[in-house]
Amino acid sequence: MNPNAQTPLTEARLLEMVFPDHTNHLGTLFGGQALAWMDKAAFIAASRYARRTVVTARSEQVDFRVPVRQGQLVEVIARVASVGRSSMQVEVELYAEDLLDAQRELCTSGRFVMIALDAEGKPAAVAELSVA
Repeated sequence: MNPNAQTPLTEARLLEMVFPDHTNHLGTLFGGQALAWMDKAAFIAASRYARRTVVTARSEQVDFRVPVRQGQLVEVIARVASVGRSSMQVEVELYAEDLLDAQRELCTSGRFVMIALDAEGKPAAVAELSVA
């Protein structure tokens, strides 16, 4: 894939290790930390797509399915799913992986609405999402 291609990128992936300062008294990932990583991935995916400054408007339907344990690797995958005039709906999935036995599981998923802004901080139009 040509890194200089003009086709907007719609996906971002982040990898994080779950260390003790990311966990609660049960040794599982704080929900707020999971949301922060998910929001960061949504921000990157939306920014890459719009090539503009973006902000988070809201998070929707975040489902915490399985706890993430200290010592696991977390992969956060964010994809621009739909586009309005200035808004982008970004679907985000958070997977946990045990590095020793390679077990991988979807732990958390959600949707974030990101808004593109112009230089004055006002909502700015973004390109239509092409289905290829």
